[in-house]
Amino acid sequence: MKNSEDPNDDEQYHLEITADDIAETVLLPGNPGRVETITEMWDKSTVRGDHREFRTATGTYQETPISVTSTGIGGPSAAIAVEELARIGAETFIRVGSCGALSADVAVGDLIISSGAIRQEGTSSEYVRDDYPAVADYEVVSALTAAAEQLGYDYHVGMTLSTDSFYPGQDRMGFNEYTPPGSGSLISDLKEMNVMNIEMEAATLLTIASLYQLRAGAVCTVYANRETGEFQSGDDTKAAETASLGSHLLAKMDAVKRSVGADRWHAGLSIESE
Repeated sequence: MKNSEDPNDDEQYHLEITADDIAETVLLPGNPGRVETITEMWDKSTVRGDHREFRTATGTYQETPISVTSTGIGGPSAAIAVEELARIGAETFIRVGSCGALSADVAVGDLIISSGAIRQEGTSSEYVRDDYPAVADYEVVSALTAAAEQLGYDYHVGMTLSTDSFYPGQDRMGFNEYTPPGSGSLISDLKEMNVMNIEMEAATLLTIASLYQLRAGAVCTVYANRETGEFQSGDDTKAAETASLGSHLLAKMDAVKRSVGADRWHAGLSIESE
């Protein structure tokens, strides 16, 4: 059986970029409009691709090479972005997004860093059996946590639920107050399981990255609190700055690992010596 993929091995079909256009670390917002929000805080940047929902820019943050590619909404388009970025050399991925929190203890505007994700979306099931875990790379979680601490932002670390539907899939009513069978208990069930938040891309990203032996994590700004009913959108800068600084810290961690011959980051190392 012949392969029907785009025969162009250089420029990627959907992203319309090449290996010369990206750094090894790529931030992944959903909204193309967030690309400018992110790059405004970098030292410099240049847009390298802009096709469909996929906008890519590359530059430096505190002299660390870094890229950003928007993925659009949901797992299918996020998977396309990760696939094509990995094929041209990307090795570390950090989702920068928004989410709904499940506890009144988490304020709107806080950050949530995913330690792992429940795979309620369908894209990751196209890759691997359903009992395969979606787990964030611990180096990425550590770098994002350190970045949030350095920046003084309120943050939480925990489990995320990823869905394919913003409305019924997240226990909201559909059009004309439609509610699917079995709905109504999702939020309370998730709280019982100590799940921190709901969004739509993390599980796909974390699953694919693990399968391909790549690093991935996610940091999201809380726009909605499903327990209190509060909703406020608009401020993406905290998650963007945390992910950018986290990428810089990852580069410093990698430099220390190389200097001591360590394969993975561990508690005995310090970036202060780098």
